[in-house]
Amino acid sequence: MKSADPAGADVVLSARRISKSFSGVQVLFSVDFELRRGEVHALMGENGAGKSTLVKILSGFEQPTSGEILLDGVPVKLPANGAAEALGIVIIHQEFNLAEHLTVAESLFLGREVTRFGVLDRRFMRAEARRVLDMLGSHVDENALIGSLAVADKQMVEIAKAISRDARVVIMDEPTAVLSREETRVLFDQVRKLRAAGTSFIFVSHKLDEVMELTDRVTVLRDGQWVKTARTEVLDGESIAQLMVGRELSSLYPAKHEPDIDENILLSVRSVSTGFVKEASFEIRRGEIIGFSGLIGSGRTELMEAVVGLRPRLSGHVAVRGQELPSGDVHAAIRAGLAYMTKDRKHKGLLLGEGMTANLTLQSLARHSRRGYLDPASEAAAMDRARRRFDIRVRDNAVAVGRMSGGNQQKLLLAKVMETEPQIIIIDEPTRGIDVGTKQQIYHFISALAREGRAIVVVSSEMPEVIGLCTRVAVMREGRIAGILEGSEINEHEIMRYAAGLKSKAA
Repeated sequence: MKSADPAGADVVLSARRISKSFSGVQVLFSVDFELRRGEVHALMGENGAGKSTLVKILSGFEQPTSGEILLDGVPVKLPANGAAEALGIVIIHQEFNLAEHLTVAESLFLGREVTRFGVLDRRFMRAEARRVLDMLGSHVDENALIGSLAVADKQMVEIAKAISRDARVVIMDEPTAVLSREETRVLFDQVRKLRAAGTSFIFVSHKLDEVMELTDRVTVLRDGQWVKTARTEVLDGESIAQLMVGRELSSLYPAKHEPDIDENILLSVRSVSTGFVKEASFEIRRGEIIGFSGLIGSGRTELMEAVVGLRPRLSGHVAVRGQELPSGDVHAAIRAGLAYMTKDRKHKGLLLGEGMTANLTLQSLARHSRRGYLDPASEAAAMDRARRRFDIRVRDNAVAVGRMSGGNQQKLLLAKVMETEPQIIIIDEPTRGIDVGTKQQIYHFISALAREGRAIVVVSSEMPEVIGLCTRVAVMREGRIAGILEGSEINEHEIMRYAAGLKSKAA
């Protein structure tokens, strides 16, 4: 249950007429925001709407150009670089803020280590780390190195670190982006307990269903300006989406295009095994979109990395247009017209410190070279085409990719993959961490690529995504394809039965 209406509750943290500019470019325009004691307040908006800038100001990581921040009704200048934690304001970053070489317990107590007689009390810190992790239902080993953890486990450590600080205000920036449904449920239960005890939360998320389930109020930003603040119960997902994008989103998913069963098979995967994946087989025809669903850790990404040569196959065959590909050779896959779009755009897909053009042509340098030298005119023309084709909205091509919104980064990553002119595209988590308006664009881009005759594999943890886009859905469980669903079988109930092991059939 949500908390009682906090309309009369004390305002803990507020922003008044906050404006912010970077290098003369204004990104926030006189924005007001208030957070009450014991509420979960959603902050919504498209990528580039100003959400991240506002939460950085509310947590002291950025200072406003004008306006003021009030804590308990008193104007304050929040200290920089996370020092606002001393005032009870903790942020769970969308990008992990963990030291890879430390253990989980050491990371939880970094900067506030517990000592006994002048020596680190490691036993206490390990025990306390275990207590908080158990509270979150996490089985992460408190003695494990951060660098050895999976992405979802790192996110749970970030959440545990914030909760262990007994904060008055917790800012959660896309906290569930890499969590399973069960992990998300446990996190929400803990948030509700802390809310009942008086902790306040700012919840930044693009998942409308989670906002409707968890939050008390919603504030929407658009193009750096405040649009509306309202009780969640008087809104619905469609109205929030419309406030975010300024237009109706009546057709989030494009109409499905059923491929001709007589079309050529472009990709054939037969009995592929890796260290975890076992005997996986599927095929995809020209013009088809096939989805891969399953719980986190089911082996979807491992299988796709083996298909494209990013990890070796222990056995099995992968063929493009009947021509078998060697194991562990990603360049051979690209030459054959098979491309892979990673789910981790910030660490594996893009060079965040470089400009857009350098990222766009990184996998296709030969196409833009003349006599062994890069042709700047060819690269510039490719960048102009990509911006038009994928609606990449930036003021300057030279902007560092790390300063672009998540939606524009995702569009650039898709453009980079398409620059190799593939006929088969594997897209892993196509809309992770992007807003609903950009999601709609990505879905229509994928549909258009299929209609051009390309074969598309969509790997997604969001069931509505595979249901809305795909004409066939393969469900994976514990490294195996539990079944491939078609037609009326493609629904959430049936997919979950296969993902949970309640049902299976030969793929």
